[in-house]
Amino acid sequence: MHKTIVAVALSLFAVSALAADPSCTDRANEKKLAGAARTSFLKKCETDANSACQLQAKDRKLSGAAQTSFVRKCTKDAVGAPPANGKGAGAPKS
Repeated sequence: MHKTIVAVALSLFAVSALAADPSCTDRANEKKLAGAARTSFLKKCETDANSACQLQAKDRKLSGAAQTSFVRKCTKDAVGAPPANGKGAGAPKS
């Protein structure tokens, strides 16, 4: 029982810490990255965020569709909004 309480507390702390961090896009903007440097930074940041979200899903004992949905939303929130120019991931296709 004690281990469960500690695990839940750590999970809540990890989620709040992740939510408090600026998104990958915000950090790329702060660093004034452009071109290949921005693309590389965002790709690595997304990979790192996905790994962290996978661990959170495992801690929450999620599986199947619930895990997939959680990881997708968690990663999307960590990465942030797509670029303002409408290009890149998440931009509507014309």
